[in-house]
Amino acid sequence: MKALVLNKTGEISLLKNNLIINEIDKPEISQYEVLIKLQFSALNHRDLWITKGLYSGIKLPAVLGSDGAGIIEDAGDNVKNFKKGDEVIINPGINWGESEDFKSDEFRILGLPDNGTLSEYIKVNQRYVHLKPLHLSMQEAAAQPLAGLTAFRAVVKKAQINREENVLITGIGGGVATFAFLYAKASGANLYITSGSDDKIKNAKKIGAVDGFNYKNEMWDEVLVSAVHGGIDSIIDGTGGNSVSKYLKIINPGGRIVIYGATTGITQNFDVRKLYWKQIKLFGTTMGSESDFSEMLDFVEKNKIKPIIDKVFDFEDYISAFERMNRSEQLGKIVIKV
Repeated sequence: MKALVLNKTGEISLLKNNLIINEIDKPEISQYEVLIKLQFSALNHRDLWITKGLYSGIKLPAVLGSDGAGIIEDAGDNVKNFKKGDEVIINPGINWGESEDFKSDEFRILGLPDNGTLSEYIKVNQRYVHLKPLHLSMQEAAAQPLAGLTAFRAVVKKAQINREENVLITGIGGGVATFAFLYAKASGANLYITSGSDDKIKNAKKIGAVDGFNYKNEMWDEVLVSAVHGGIDSIIDGTGGNSVSKYLKIINPGGRIVIYGATTGITQNFDVRKLYWKQIKLFGTTMGSESDFSEMLDFVEKNKIKPIIDKVFDFEDYISAFERMNRSEQLGKIVIKV
């Protein structure tokens, strides 16, 4: 079967030499596994960071890809809930563990060390397979798993967004941020966003943002405070860095800040006094449990939420897909047709 195999890490300019389409053996399933003929996969920043060598525990060669949706081709003898021909979506988070509050030491994500979804077929334990929500197309379902789960845990489980709250989603454009936007919108919140692109801010307003602020303006936080009537009740952030000190200033007393990433690095000048004087609730989160994934699918189906898909690439054009993500050009999920 064909698969996208990473043999060496390095700069994005070397990607065509390091990440290539190869023929590898078709997986053989155990009694508790299903064999899925993948239809679509989707990229996450995790895939990009692995190709650059900026991820821990890299073991090569590796078949990348955490997101995927496809059709059951075969099922093990002890698989009871699926049959050949079922359209399914995959939960890429394996072995979350017993506690709902945090992942176990055995937790891992499809696409490293296990072979991932950028391949023609994949074998998955039935425990991590779900029927595709009926209102989603196959490419929409493929865009859902990792980023959708991370956003669901941040918005619904941690921040517990309520109707008419003012919510700030930072760094709109990436997969998690756009899912967070959709979930908060479905919860009835008033949405505000940040971006380094004026075009992305304009597009976010078209899909429901009340206002947006360009973080390349050093005074964006002061502009926000002046513009947002009632202040900000919750912030969903994946950037980290020095912007966190601004969040402590702009969040309302009793507000919630949920951080799921740190793409801009370590936070400096963290004024802890604002944290306790304003009674701020600060949460860290990433991915989610198996029950979170099931609840996410129920939430998505109930509210008929569809992922924002930026662009769909053919499998053979995978270099263009990775380069687009590397340039941060996307608004929504980058999908690859397998």
